[in-house]
Amino acid sequence: MHYLKAPIYELKQTTREFRWSDAFVLLTITALLYLGVHFAFHAPEVVQGPGIVLEPSALPYYAFRSVVRMGAAYLLSLTFTLIYGYAAARKRRAEQILLPTLDVLQSVPILSFLPVVLLGLSAVLHERLAAELASIVLIFTSQVWNMTFSWYQSLTTQPMDLREAAAILRMNWWLKMRKLELPFGAIGLIWNSMMSWAGGWFFLMAAEIFTVGDRDYRLPGLGAYLREASHQGNIGAILWGLGTLVLVIVLLDQLLWRPLVAWSEKFKLEMIEQESHGSSWFYDILRSSRLSEKVSAFWERMGERVDAWSLRMWPFRPEHAEAQRGHGELPWRLFIVLVLLLVGYGTLRAVHLLVQVELTQWLDILQGVLMTALRVIIALAIAFGWTVPLGVFIGMNARLAGWLQPLVQIAASIPATALFPVFVLMLIKLPAGLNMAAVLLMLTGTQWYLLFNVIAGTMSIPQELRYTVTLLGMSRWQKWRVLILPALFPYLITGAITASGGAWNASIVAEYIEFGGRTLRVTGLGDLIAYSTAQGDFPLLLASTLTMILTVVLVNRLLWRRLYRIAASRYRME
Repeated sequence: MHYLKAPIYELKQTTREFRWSDAFVLLTITALLYLGVHFAFHAPEVVQGPGIVLEPSALPYYAFRSVVRMGAAYLLSLTFTLIYGYAAARKRRAEQILLPTLDVLQSVPILSFLPVVLLGLSAVLHERLAAELASIVLIFTSQVWNMTFSWYQSLTTQPMDLREAAAILRMNWWLKMRKLELPFGAIGLIWNSMMSWAGGWFFLMAAEIFTVGDRDYRLPGLGAYLREASHQGNIGAILWGLGTLVLVIVLLDQLLWRPLVAWSEKFKLEMIEQESHGSSWFYDILRSSRLSEKVSAFWERMGERVDAWSLRMWPFRPEHAEAQRGHGELPWRLFIVLVLLLVGYGTLRAVHLLVQVELTQWLDILQGVLMTALRVIIALAIAFGWTVPLGVFIGMNARLAGWLQPLVQIAASIPATALFPVFVLMLIKLPAGLNMAAVLLMLTGTQWYLLFNVIAGTMSIPQELRYTVTLLGMSRWQKWRVLILPALFPYLITGAITASGGAWNASIVAEYIEFGGRTLRVTGLGDLIAYSTAQGDFPLLLASTLTMILTVVLVNRLLWRRLYRIAASRYRME
């Protein structure tokens, strides 16, 4: 039994300790937050948003506007993912800055960052344009991090024999990415893209309607429709909005995601073809059409031309030669000095703003951290408890995955914030009812990241390994211990990092609830962020936001990042 485990997974132990770059990135984010707060003070005092019509006839237009925003945010997320993840995985000097930056950015509570972005943009741009850009930025920040972590994970866990083959074939960086790295990471990237769309739908209500004091920023869309219906307690309008949202999700699943999942199966790293495959009627139509053949032939010719051009522009260099290539140190040091000066100034100004926070407020922040952390732990424990067995069950059965994929995506995409007030009214009379409701909503912002990564990880297990453990007569527990859990470990850590950040983010809407003119609050850091945003208390907002960022970064450094390094070195397919 041991001989199966040894050649598949290589044993190393590496962890990443705190470095100067971590402190530098934290100070940079602090300075940027202060810059946004500084502009926020100069934003218009009163902004009147357009009215949201709750008639069903307005829903097609609202759905179109929301899908366009989601699409723009996703294209931005995909571009960011490919560039950022590649630089972090391939450039040693860039990794020292980009990885801690990624940790900090994914820990920034987007719902507390939005007023800073929105008010800062509205100080220099027209209110409508500022609201549109801020909405796209908010959706982008809810989509991008799990995609980037997935892409980085696939780049750092590639089998060594594939890298050696790329070196023997003298592939430059472009050919390696197009022929090796993108195909190897396709399954995880596609499933995390579906999760990103689901996360975007989750925060759509916050992205399209936002109020800060007397400033009312709202945009026409499905999120604004559902938010307005929830605020008015109009159950009929909520059902119409949810029905339209489900219809949009089903159309996207049938016309986009299911064809992509079926197409990505050809990139599975296996020597034995599996018995059943994911199917898609739309993918079958596209693949058998003449237009598709012509487009594929044209794309192949263009790819060959780009490949030839890339070889002329970037000739093949061995990886050790790439690592030894040096650049001028003087320009780099001058740039670092300039950035340090700007960051230092912004940090000092941020400290000046933080001094205005009273001692009692700091004590409230400390208490809020402890209460929110407890809810996050409970939500993560519940999420791990059901997503791992269900995700493995779905991933092991391609036909079942074809049926359950759209159902899971619909469940993940329905913004729980629209239905949450109904659950609050049901639980409020129970002991600790509001705390139970808060954990429930945080769970909805956590569990899907884990489930989608478990499904992607299970589908990536080669078929010959599944046959091997069956032929060896292993029990169910032995299969889990020897094959399934080691193969899933990198995907579990990827999902856990984003799920943990998602839970902290969801605390902002879970601990401060507005419904039907009522405001319900439970003690927590998310409550302080939402309350300071509603009151326009920027010093308290900055202090609460920085505290949440620092807390999530510490958790990532002390727990998840160490496990991530182990996953990249010990549990890689070989």
